[in-house]
Amino acid sequence: MRSFCTHRPTRGDQGLRIPAVVAALVLTLILCAVSTPAQLTPQPQAPAPGSITGNVVDASGSAIVGAKVTLSLDQQGPKQEAMSGDDGQYSFPAIPPGPFQLTIAAASFATRTFSGTLHPGEVVLLPPIALSVASNVTRVVVRPPEEQAKVELKAEEKQRVLGVIPNFYVTYVPNAAPLSPKQKFQLAWKSTLDPVNIILTGATAGLAQAGDLYDGYGQGAAGYGRRFGAAYGDFIFSTYLGNAVFPSLFKQDPRYFYKGTGGTRARFGYALANAVICKGDNGRWQMNYSYLLGDLAASGISNTYYPAKNRGAGLTFENAAIGVGASAAANVLQEFVIRKLTKNRGDAKS
Repeated sequence: MRSFCTHRPTRGDQGLRIPAVVAALVLTLILCAVSTPAQLTPQPQAPAPGSITGNVVDASGSAIVGAKVTLSLDQQGPKQEAMSGDDGQYSFPAIPPGPFQLTIAAASFATRTFSGTLHPGEVVLLPPIALSVASNVTRVVVRPPEEQAKVELKAEEKQRVLGVIPNFYVTYVPNAAPLSPKQKFQLAWKSTLDPVNIILTGATAGLAQAGDLYDGYGQGAAGYGRRFGAAYGDFIFSTYLGNAVFPSLFKQDPRYFYKGTGGTRARFGYALANAVICKGDNGRWQMNYSYLLGDLAASGISNTYYPAKNRGAGLTFENAAIGVGASAAANVLQEFVIRKLTKNRGDAKS
């Protein structure tokens, strides 16, 4: 008796199953071939950045603060800039590797460049880059008027004829800053206490005694002492009144402004005129009320200590006129002679 539950595959059944297995295997190989390269191929990595550090110095090795350092890469992005710090140091972090160039610039110094190559991940510490002073550098310093006058006055207080005789009341700077009242008194104080001026006053008193001028003072040591006191009193009162007190009240400059340009006749007339005109603190030329009133007031005060026969209103005006004439003569000497003999002139060049 046959069993109807057992089924043996016939050849036709085996022929149908084998192609299906092969197809499945081929499909699997195709999928692996397509997916495997994408999963196993490593991705390219960017090269590690580096850094550049250095410092900027001058020819003596001192740090230069505020120098501008410009980094230029070889066709890789925009330029970068850095400023040198208190120790002259600058730094550029996270810089892509490759050729680079540094351009270093600072005021009053010649610009320098430095080239090199930065490798991946490299930390470059450059040697100090020394800048040399630029040739033909013009430096303009702008100061407040009083501070500028302080600088100019300090230079004027060093002016001496033949290196000895004070020449404080002349300026060789055409546009000198006006003096403040304090500076006008400072100049008068320095002038009246200068040892050379005191010695010259003593010599004047000696000549007066030798010529028996102001014979009411007598002779001998006492006579010389009176003459010296009178001469020094004249010097103090004329200096303070004509060069400090009245110039502060009228806002006028007590100094002689050296001209030095133009023809001889023009300079000669300028020197004579400056006995009665002066430059105001506002920079305009005007009548020199300060010197005229100071000269007259000093002559009037001298009436209190000169001998009786050397006093009076007439002598006061006479002495004031002599003072104006002496000022005009001194100005002519200033314009044509004294400048050449003055050491440490406070002019623009020095």
